[in-house]
Amino acid sequence: MPKNLVIVESPAKAKTIAGFLGSDFEVESSFGHIRDLVESGLGVDVANNFAPEYVVPKEKAEVVKKLRKKVKETDIVWLASDEDREGEAIAWHLAEALGLDPLRTNRIVFHEITKKAIQKAVEQPRTIDLNLVNAQQARRVLDRLVGYQLSPVLWKKVKRGLSAGRVQSVAVRLLVEREREVQKFQAVSAFRVVAEFEVGKKKFKAELDRRFDAEPEATAFLESLFHRGFSVQNVDVKPAKKSPSPPFTTSTLQQEAARKLGFSVSMTMQLAQKLYEEGHITYMRTDSVNLSDEALAAARAQIISHYGDSFAQTRKFQTKSKGAQEAHEAIRPTYFERVSAGTDARQKKLYELIWKRSLASQMSDAQLERTTISIPAPDQTQFVAKGEVIRFEGFLKLYLEGQDDEDPEGDSVLLPAVDPEQTLALNTAEAVERYTRPPARYTEASLVKKLEELGIGRPSTYAPTISTILKRGYAEKSELEGVVRSYRRLWLESGGLKAETLTERTGADKGKLIPTDIGAVVNDFLVEHFAPVLDFHFTAQIEEEFDRIAEGEEDWVEMMDRFYSKFHTTIEVVEETAGYAKGERLLGTDPKTQLPVYAKIARYGPVVQLGSSDSEDKPRFAGLIKGQSLETITLEEALKLFELPRSLGEFEGKKVKTSVGRFGPYVQHGDTFVSLKTDEGDNPYSIDLDRAIALILAKRDQAAKSLIRRFEVDPPIEILEGRWGPYIKRGKDNFKIPKGQDPLALDLAAVEALIEAAPPPKKAPGGRKGKR
Repeated sequence: MPKNLVIVESPAKAKTIAGFLGSDFEVESSFGHIRDLVESGLGVDVANNFAPEYVVPKEKAEVVKKLRKKVKETDIVWLASDEDREGEAIAWHLAEALGLDPLRTNRIVFHEITKKAIQKAVEQPRTIDLNLVNAQQARRVLDRLVGYQLSPVLWKKVKRGLSAGRVQSVAVRLLVEREREVQKFQAVSAFRVVAEFEVGKKKFKAELDRRFDAEPEATAFLESLFHRGFSVQNVDVKPAKKSPSPPFTTSTLQQEAARKLGFSVSMTMQLAQKLYEEGHITYMRTDSVNLSDEALAAARAQIISHYGDSFAQTRKFQTKSKGAQEAHEAIRPTYFERVSAGTDARQKKLYELIWKRSLASQMSDAQLERTTISIPAPDQTQFVAKGEVIRFEGFLKLYLEGQDDEDPEGDSVLLPAVDPEQTLALNTAEAVERYTRPPARYTEASLVKKLEELGIGRPSTYAPTISTILKRGYAEKSELEGVVRSYRRLWLESGGLKAETLTERTGADKGKLIPTDIGAVVNDFLVEHFAPVLDFHFTAQIEEEFDRIAEGEEDWVEMMDRFYSKFHTTIEVVEETAGYAKGERLLGTDPKTQLPVYAKIARYGPVVQLGSSDSEDKPRFAGLIKGQSLETITLEEALKLFELPRSLGEFEGKKVKTSVGRFGPYVQHGDTFVSLKTDEGDNPYSIDLDRAIALILAKRDQAAKSLIRRFEVDPPIEILEGRWGPYIKRGKDNFKIPKGQDPLALDLAAVEALIEAAPPPKKAPGGRKGKR
């Protein structure tokens, strides 16, 4: 029987570590957290120094039972969860649940899963760091208090089913404010003039240092170039250099993986977790750019071996992030000589990115030569050509960091050798109308960057924050097609001036984060009534307090008391005094009925309303369709929505109509509802009967294929094959079938027993039913 029991949080990590330890060690997994705050109720005893009420979830009961048995059978227990605060909290929860003394049990940490690192950790054990535990506990308790006390207020004042969180709400605020900047932006056009010159059979382009607001000005300038001689006024050649970026932190890895690989933030973290657990990279949740002396030596050896001495330059980067721990390392390969690693294509791509960035950080500067050529033009203007020559590649031989906003007009080019006063021939010149661009919407990566700049959140919170706001419907990934606009192009050709009108698509945005209507309404309510919670500086200050708790410089209970006393008072005041928030906008008056038209949030989402709620006649409602929002919909667009439902005709003796409902546009045939395929061009205003019948038949065919069994009772009960596996449907309610149960073997009694045993619908946060 093994004398030593090592407990980690994941099976993959356990398998890798087991290979480095001898037969005296057994490695087991806790499969993540084994305790958390109770789900029902607040889970925090505010009156008793904010004492958390922890419980082992049902799904972890067997894991804990097994680990307790293993603990009794072993001599020494080693808690080897991750080295960050969350990992320290997992170790503490394990000790508490397994009856171990947190102040005596061996705690080992390592930032990479290699044989050397594991053996070193075993040789230098410590005990659980209660300061780190308290910092994580403070975060968990504070977030529970905010979420469980804010959410019921939103249920009461805005809409049922909503939730709020300390970091997620600040992230949504950033998205809302940026979207409003975009919507308010008015594009302004100007003509950009570029000329092509020739010298010694070599051509190059130069841009005028002025732009023209109107076409007549651009026309007059181009005409002034006719029969004019040009020569070089000045040639400015300067040496320059580019230095490599530091190795990856969590946030910079998320940003670069999004730019270069197209990975979402959560995807990047999932892949990095697997690479770490398999021993390929160091720990992936870090805000340090530090590399160990051993890593620096290994990187230098690899660079010299592949590229030579001149490419190696050892660098020690300084971490600037608040709360970062220099004892931790940046994300790097565990073995620099391992050029490729990972079990699938995505893991291999991410590993290659990490390998290149880490190695490049220890390479020489790129030596450049930047050239600027100035050419006099009419009206005291000048054409300017800029070029760049790489004299020594340095780190650029291996890696170049991506940019969030690529500038297609700023690409450096190779320029011909010219001298001052040298004559140039003008081949052509053109003036193209260009428009100013609105602020860029946030991508997942740029939102992470902004949160980090503001000091909001930490490496472990970025991905969950973005996942949460998407999952809860406060933001969505954009699929904006934009609109077509015209622009003018003027150019010189064969001694004459030509002009044409061209078109381009503007406003198209794919994959950017856009706040939903409900996200904007919730944000406005929280900003109005809970300004401190939504304040960027305050949220960053909370993170700094967590850091001080982790360092043992602040008491977590005192910190909680300062926050909660003000927060809870605000909750009580808002519940009593705040009105309902519907994001209501008066759009105008319907010319036919003379009734007012509003846009607002209703029970099932954003709608337009014809008529007043307080009038004798019941107002009419219509749901918004994809691409419309409360803040931008016009009166004309709203009135068009009231043209629905549209009657399309009959099919199989039943009427067919189309409209927009809670879940978007649909076709109705009797009691059957079929969603329109808007991604295929379906539109409730233009769909015809033939297309509607095709959709109805397709759904009927799909339903026949998914039906496993049907019981003719009242209401009918069906066993269906769904996206996530078989399930039971009775009326409008769905019920899970436990894993491992054969749906074909279920009779009516068994199905009714599963329905009876199903948990009731979830209540509102804080234990309230949420009705009003």
